[in-house]
Amino acid sequence: MTTDSIDTSVVVIGGGQAGLSVSYYLKRLGLDPGNEFVVLDRGPSTGGAWQFRWDALRIGSAHRINDLPGLDALGLSFETADRQAPAKEVVADYYRQYEEFYKFQIVRPAFVTRVENMGANLQVTFNDGHGDQFVQTDIVINATGTWGSPFIPWYPGLKSFEGRHVHTTEYTDAAEFAGQKVVVVGGGTSAIGFLLELETVAQSLTWVSRRPIEFLEDGELNLEARKSAVAMQDEAARAGRALPSIVAGTGVPRTRRIQAGIDRGLLQARPMFASIEPNGVRWENGSFQEADAIIWSTGFRPELRHLSPLKLREKEGGIVVANGTAWKDGRIFFAGYGPQASTIGAQRAGRTIARQAVATLSKLKREARDLADAEAPPVFVYQAPEPVSSSSSSSSFSFSPEPADESPAPTELDYFGDGDARDSVVPAADEPTSDGPVGEPIEETASMALDDAAEAAETGESVESVAAVEVDDDDWMRPQN
Repeated sequence: MTTDSIDTSVVVIGGGQAGLSVSYYLKRLGLDPGNEFVVLDRGPSTGGAWQFRWDALRIGSAHRINDLPGLDALGLSFETADRQAPAKEVVADYYRQYEEFYKFQIVRPAFVTRVENMGANLQVTFNDGHGDQFVQTDIVINATGTWGSPFIPWYPGLKSFEGRHVHTTEYTDAAEFAGQKVVVVGGGTSAIGFLLELETVAQSLTWVSRRPIEFLEDGELNLEARKSAVAMQDEAARAGRALPSIVAGTGVPRTRRIQAGIDRGLLQARPMFASIEPNGVRWENGSFQEADAIIWSTGFRPELRHLSPLKLREKEGGIVVANGTAWKDGRIFFAGYGPQASTIGAQRAGRTIARQAVATLSKLKREARDLADAEAPPVFVYQAPEPVSSSSSSSSFSFSPEPADESPAPTELDYFGDGDARDSVVPAADEPTSDGPVGEPIEETASMALDDAAEAAETGESVESVAAVEVDDDDWMRPQN
């Protein structure tokens, strides 16, 4: 079944943390939910990626879950959330209440398959379980995150393994590994959580990581390391490279539970194995470990397949993005991509992207009006006759065109030009330079800085700490070189 196209100004793809944060600020900036902006979410329910997490995961055992902007208006906070109930249920319930309170019109399930350049508009195709539906829009904000794009690095013999390959996204319960020999791969909190859950269930456990694990003292933020990790993500995004791992530069908090696991000898990671065999894994020194299952807690890649028709990808493997805006098409924004892929950064990223999206929307509307005016037929107006002199015996009337506007016709809105989307929305003056691929889409003004400071004061955070990253997962974002 198909329906006629729906028209809107902004489409937000993804109803998780990033999508809801952007939606909050879009509404705050005056856009009407369900009319001027629409949210498409593929999940069957609320909660974003959290609704798919394993049952044993609890609030507090994972990295910090930051509150959504405006969540306090509901009298809710993850700081005081239930620590005994499954995290997936708590987050889904909070997000449901949040959506209802702010009256966001979220379409679900809506699996987005394509975003296409239709000239003056973008067309978003999604499947709602009954067939393809279409939305025509001016701007797309991609907030799909990474959960739908799990990553398993390749090692020799990967396909020869006769046991189970299980990625973080497929892990449901420790009981399914009862009595098995399990190898857990990864250096983040998910890998550690699996080891702690499997300790009394599996026959044997082996933990491997490609790098040494840096355990931080309980409560230590290691702000400088986290800022550095964010900076590396930002640099890669601006250069269009594949995004590096964040957790590699931030360490793992040494909680009491983790410290107890270290003391028991459980959390002792071995170096990465060199190859995989049908019944286990082998290291370069020849040592071998039998395995019935390999749990790959090796992270994710950004989920961007639906954007492939726009041809945004660079030779280096990534997409050039600065401050959440795509270089090749300034109508495409990214929430939760690169340096924004964190739980602490959702508020600031949502605010920044919403501002830029609304400013771009205003610019596109203005240019469309200017272009329409430039193509309109000349308008003739009545011109009063010259005063009749006493010596004249006749009078005359004449019509002349209204003086033309001497300002040049806009050239940026060349949607039907040479097909280069970059030329249609980005002035030539913004061409990349060797000093930096993309100029700031919207410069931070004094008023924006005051907004940041005010919001930081409300949440109890310093403005600088907003850059600190609380990483959701895990170890790898791309294959080894």
